Amino acid sequence: MKKYVIALSLLSLLSCSSNEIIIEEISFLHDNNNAQPSLVSNNGNLSLTWISSDEDMNASLNFRQFKNEVWTNPISLATGSDWFINWADFPTHAISGDQVLTNYLKKSASGTYTYDVFLSLHKLSGEKVKEDFILNTDGFKAEHGFVSIASNDSDGFLITWLDGRNTVEKDKEGDHRPMTIRFAEITNTGDIINETELDSSVCDCCQTSMTYTNKGPLVAYRDRTEEEVRDIYVTRNIDMAWEDPIAVHNDGWVIYGCPVNGPKIASNSNNIAVSWFTVSDGIPKVNLSFSESYGSSFGIPITINDLGAIGRVDTAFLNEKEVIVSYMEGDDDGTYLRIKKASIDGTVSKPITISKIDSGRGTGVPQLEIFDDQIFIVWTVFNNESNQLKIVKLSSNDV
Repeated sequence: MKKYVIALSLLSLLSCSSNEIIIEEISFLHDNNNAQPSLVSNNGNLSLTWISSDEDMNASLNFRQFKNEVWTNPISLATGSDWFINWADFPTHAISGDQVLTNYLKKSASGTYTYDVFLSLHKLSGEKVKEDFILNTDGFKAEHGFVSIASNDSDGFLITWLDGRNTVEKDKEGDHRPMTIRFAEITNTGDIINETELDSSVCDCCQTSMTYTNKGPLVAYRDRTEEEVRDIYVTRNIDMAWEDPIAVHNDGWVIYGCPVNGPKIASNSNNIAVSWFTVSDGIPKVNLSFSESYGSSFGIPITINDLGAIGRVDTAFLNEKEVIVSYMEGDDDGTYLRIKKASIDGTVSKPITISKIDSGRGTGVPQLEIFDDQIFIVWTVFNNESNQLKIVKLSSNDV
């Protein structure tokens, strides 16, 4: 195992109103390229997965937890040389009991976007439970990815993904049929059960998002109509049945291609929050909407951005009524990764700039989580001729 070095250093002092906000950088050093982070806070755990790769594209999927103010030693959960590695379609994971389930993408044919979703199930100690098993068992050489995973109340896992099995066929007009979104449960022995299609026409390559409440899972994604309206929809499972998807808000964004900019959903008791990027009336926006009824309906969107929105959002509940939203925005002077606090009553804080940031794909999709009254954010930077992860934290009491 290569040596990892973890250190804490003061990144910056930022002023917000009369308070000084201390942002600390958690240094992350490694010999190879490191990118595609997934940061998850769940059931008292803060955990991170990411992909390391060398010049020959040999890749490893790594996992570690944050305990006692330091990261645990990394564990390699999967390795390969035939993976599909992409800034937007990155592996994710969840912890259920003493197990962690994660995913990665493996090429199934020579086409650029022909790949399958593979899963690896391990104990938190690194002990193997079931390795390298395929999620999508349709057998079609097509695109499968953009996975979201959630704990199934410490009894296995819930998983959703974009599935291109229908795209290999053409409709009456000669166009390829649309992408779908599917859902399944993964047992604690690695069996795939209760698989179902949630929506037969969705945007091709926007990230999905899922949260689990005491009434069941909710899934958020970018829909696609026949008129190429690509707004954010949610569907929820109530009493063991999936309801018809509904729009979080009718933005009416018509775009003839995928914006590669998915939503993020979070929950606290019966309260649900969804943040997303859209272009409404030609104006790019980052929006946030709340539901106080387990996602049966949503309130009027709150605009989060102040400058030109880029999106790549994340959202986490700070308490029952407030969330933190991370997002990217920019102007002629540069692009910035920022956070805001927003409340169900519509109150929105001033922005806190986490960092000036590259607007390109190399940055990936910044990840936000709240753990032990601290806000953690991770993204990818290009440093010393390689990609590396940048991780910072700040006190949630300062926001």
